[in-house]
Amino acid sequence: MIDNPNPPVPHRSHIQHNSPQNSALVLGGGSLKGAFQTGAVMAILESGFTPDAIYGISVGSLNATFLTHEATRQFEETGKIDWPKAGRALLEFWIRNITGPQAIAEERSRLMMGYNTLFSRFDGLLDNQPLRHLVTSHLDAERLKRAPIKLKVGAVDIIEGDMVYASPQDDHFLDYVVASSSLPFIMPATQIGGDHRKAFLDGGLREVAPLRVAIEDGVTDIMCVACHAKKIFTEKFNYRNLLNLIDRVKDITVNQLVNNDIAWAERFAEREKLRQRDFNLTVVRPHEPLHLDLQRFDSEDIGRLMILGYQTATDTLRQLRLNKAAEGKEQDSPK
Repeated sequence: MIDNPNPPVPHRSHIQHNSPQNSALVLGGGSLKGAFQTGAVMAILESGFTPDAIYGISVGSLNATFLTHEATRQFEETGKIDWPKAGRALLEFWIRNITGPQAIAEERSRLMMGYNTLFSRFDGLLDNQPLRHLVTSHLDAERLKRAPIKLKVGAVDIIEGDMVYASPQDDHFLDYVVASSSLPFIMPATQIGGDHRKAFLDGGLREVAPLRVAIEDGVTDIMCVACHAKKIFTEKFNYRNLLNLIDRVKDITVNQLVNNDIAWAERFAEREKLRQRDFNLTVVRPHEPLHLDLQRFDSEDIGRLMILGYQTATDTLRQLRLNKAAEGKEQDSPK
């Protein structure tokens, strides 16, 4: 198990109490399991939740950026944002574009990969140029700079080892989006602006659910969608297949990281309530591990996870309403 000490609770002076961004969507990582996230986000937005900010890591950065881009497009055209419509646009993006492994990455020649590895030129097991093309062909960096909501995506500087959160105002922002979605070893590190001294990879190396940065920004109402269940169940897989093995090791590591991220935020929420401060944290995550073969998946697999995400979020929000109603009755009852 990875030793990932929980980050300290932010000092009160580090939290922006007067921040206008009071509600946020926090979208965790999960590679292609992000299809689950799109369905969950649809249910959340249909429930009436309106984010002032969106934070994302890994596939969550892709979904966060697309949602923000769509919201900005609507705002510029109509002066308002139809969030359920933005959620539907995200679903349609996945349905139309994430149709198989070739939509995300292409296999490299084994001969060239061996040659490059031998001469210290290793650049990932897969070429993620298709992913970069999806990002650059569907997202306009200039439009994102005009976004009416805050957007932050997290990626890891593999040279310095630091977690970096980028916003659309940063130069080469779309490079950070690609980097945040680049799986270590499987995909190449992304050079920000083509600078080899700025090589970045998946933000999930350090944080999987970007809850800490949202709290430090002063957000007091958080809807977090994680793509990993609390526990990893044992299931059969071919551990002698390199890509399968890497994906499995990544899932085990990410599972521990996201559990730590969420547990830390839940403890923070409890402390805020004890201090009688307004703070709401809702976490939507699958009850059982999601299964999707990185090398063999199709549109039906993506659709299955979307439906599951929608159902899970709907059930979570329904239970939340029931709990609040029960608390209200308890408070109104005579002592």
